[in-house]
Amino acid sequence: MNSPETPNKPSHGNNDDRRPSAFAQYSGIGIQMLATIGIGVYAGMRLDQWQENKMPGWTIGLSLFAIGASLYLFIKQLPKN
Repeated sequence: MNSPETPNKPSHGNNDDRRPSAFAQYSGIGIQMLATIGIGVYAGMRLDQWQENKMPGWTIGLSLFAIGASLYLFIKQLPKN
């Protein structure tokens, strides 16, 4: 019988079993970047369409902003090791 202090799961020397793998972590960051840039481009296109702009100023501006924001979030989420 296991005592309350003994875990049921055998330990393999890795104390970080709850951390996602590097592949899963960077895949999630990539999907987040893609979604952020996609939302920026879509919002810019809709604003340009709504205002009937000949030059896509909103699309360019929000696209650049979304790229900068996604890069900032990417750098912020990198491991600090």
